[in-house]
Amino acid sequence: MHSLARVWLPGLLLLGFGAELAAAAEAALPIADAGLGKTLFQQSCAICHADTLSVGDAQVVRLGPGLVGVIGRRAGSLSGFAYSKALTASDISWDLSTLDRFLAAPATVVPGTTMPVSVPNADDRRNLIAYLATLKAPPAPSSPPKPVPAASAPPVSDPNDWHHAAPGVAHHLTVADLPAPYSTVSSGNGPKVVTPPPGTVPAVPPGFTVRQFASGFSNPRIVRVAPNGDIFIAETGAGRLRVLRAADGADAPSENQIFATGLDRPFGIAFYPPGPDPQWLYVANNNEVVRYAYHNGDLQAGGPPQIIVPLLTQSNGGHTTRDLAFSRDGKRLFISIGSGSNVAESMTLKDADAIRAWEADHGLGASWDGETNRADIVVTDPEGRAPLRAFATGIRNAVGIAVNPETGDLWASVNERDSLGDDLVPDYITRVKEGGFYGWPWYYLGNHEDPRHAGRRPDLAGRVLVPDVLVQAHSASLQMTFYPAAGRETEGSAAFPAAYRGDAFAALHGSWNRSSRTGYKVVRVRLNHGVPTGEYDDFLTGFVVDEKSVWGRPVGVAVARDGALLVTEDGNGTLWRVSYGAH
Repeated sequence: MHSLARVWLPGLLLLGFGAELAAAAEAALPIADAGLGKTLFQQSCAICHADTLSVGDAQVVRLGPGLVGVIGRRAGSLSGFAYSKALTASDISWDLSTLDRFLAAPATVVPGTTMPVSVPNADDRRNLIAYLATLKAPPAPSSPPKPVPAASAPPVSDPNDWHHAAPGVAHHLTVADLPAPYSTVSSGNGPKVVTPPPGTVPAVPPGFTVRQFASGFSNPRIVRVAPNGDIFIAETGAGRLRVLRAADGADAPSENQIFATGLDRPFGIAFYPPGPDPQWLYVANNNEVVRYAYHNGDLQAGGPPQIIVPLLTQSNGGHTTRDLAFSRDGKRLFISIGSGSNVAESMTLKDADAIRAWEADHGLGASWDGETNRADIVVTDPEGRAPLRAFATGIRNAVGIAVNPETGDLWASVNERDSLGDDLVPDYITRVKEGGFYGWPWYYLGNHEDPRHAGRRPDLAGRVLVPDVLVQAHSASLQMTFYPAAGRETEGSAAFPAAYRGDAFAALHGSWNRSSRTGYKVVRVRLNHGVPTGEYDDFLTGFVVDEKSVWGRPVGVAVARDGALLVTEDGNGTLWRVSYGAH
C-alpha cells in the first residue's frame, strides 16, 4: 500500500464520497492509486511540470505550468506561463473528466495545443489524476503576505543574452569558462509567444536576404529536403508530414500538401538509400520507426507505413523527439532517444557488480530503470533486423543528428540538463564517437560531477568525453545540418559564399531555465575540413521582442536544392528562406 490514498473510480476518479459508498463500490469499481500516479508523474511529467511550490507558495514554471492546484483551475490561467493561444482560448476548467479526456488525446480536445505527451492507458490516467488531486493549493491568506523580493533584472551586459544576439557575433565557450553549480538561482522564465510585429523579419548577415517562404503550419519541427528538392516538414503536434514543392529561387511553394497523417508525434525524417534515387522515406515516431514506399516527386504516401523498429524504449514521457540519420554507406540507421527526465532523479542505485553487468549489455555509463535505452543514440540496420544497440551513451537529448557528407562522421545537437544555474550546463554540438560516454546523468562536459549525483559513480571519473562545440546553456539546440562543401547546392542561384561551405548550421529554440533569455536564433558552426574549431557565430536573429515575449522559436534547418537555407519556427508556424544576394 502506498502512503498516498487509493480511491475507487467509476470509470473516472471520484473524490469526496462517503464511507458507505466506498464500501459498496470496493468490489466493483476500478482503483486509482495516487502513489503509482506520483511515480508516473516523476517518470513522465516532472521534466516539464512541477508538483511543488517555491518560496512564498509561488508556482514553479518549467517547460510547462506548475500543477499544484490544477484541479478546478481554468486552463491557460496560471500567471507567469506562456500558454498556447489554443489553450488560452479553450474556455476549459480542469475538472476530473476533462483532465482524463485531455491526457488521453491533447490535440483532439484542444486542437493547436503544444502539449506533446498523451497518456493513452486508462489506468495510468486514473492514477495520475488521483495524484494531481492531492496537489492542493494553499488557502489564500487572511491578510496580504509580505511580498517576496523579486530577483533583480539581469544586467544588459550579459554577453550571452538576447540583447547581444546579432548576425556575425562570435562565441567560443570552453570548459574553463564553466561556473560552479548553483552560482545563480534556477529560473523559470518561459517566453510568451506573440504575433510578429508588422513588417518584422529576422536579421541576417550583410549580403544575405531572408523571406517568409510559407506559413500556417501546425507545430512545424524537423525540415528535410528530398533529393529532387521537395521539402518535407514534420508537423509533430498534428501527427502528420507535409511536403512542399517550389522552383529554384521561388518566393513561395507551388505545391503544399499533406504527405501522411495518423502518426504519433513524428519528428525525424530520412530518405533511403542515400543518394539521388531513394526508395523509402523513414519517419521517427515517438516510440517507433516506420517507413513509406517513396520515389522522387511523390506528394502523398501510396499506402500505410511499414514498421521497422516497433519499440524504441519501454518508458513513456520526458523528451519525446526522435531523430534519424543513415550512415554515408547506407548500412546503418542511427536513432536518437532523449532522456525521460531532467537528471534521472528517480533512478535507483546499483552496486558495482550490477553496474558492470548492466554496462556489458547497454554500454558505458548507460542508465537504467525508466531511463533504460534513453539518453542514447542507438543503431540498427535499415531493415530493423539487428537488435538496437547503443552507439553512444550519456547524451541527455540529442534532438538533432546528422551525418557529415564530407567525412561520414555522425554529429548530434544536444540539449543538456537544467536547474544548475543560468550558465550550466552548456548545450553542445559534436561529433559522436562510437562507444563514447558523454556524462548524463552523473557527469557533464568531462570530469564535472553533477552535485545531484555526487559520489554515486566514481568509476566514471575521467571517462566522460568533452563535446566539440559548447553552446550557451539553455539555448535548446535542436536540428542541425551541413552546408555542402561541393555539389548542386553550391552552384544554385541562392548559394552561400565559399567561406560557408562545409560548415554546419543549428537552430536554437530558446531558453526557459535562464533569468536572461538566450537562444532564439540560428547559428553557424565553424568547421575546418570537417573538424570543428569550437566556435559558432550568430547567423539568423531577431525573434525576441522584449524581456517577456518572442515571436519565433527556430526548430528546423535544411539546405534547399538552390542553396538557400530553410528554417522552421514553431512559435507562429512559419518557414523562412535565407539566400545569398537578392534571390
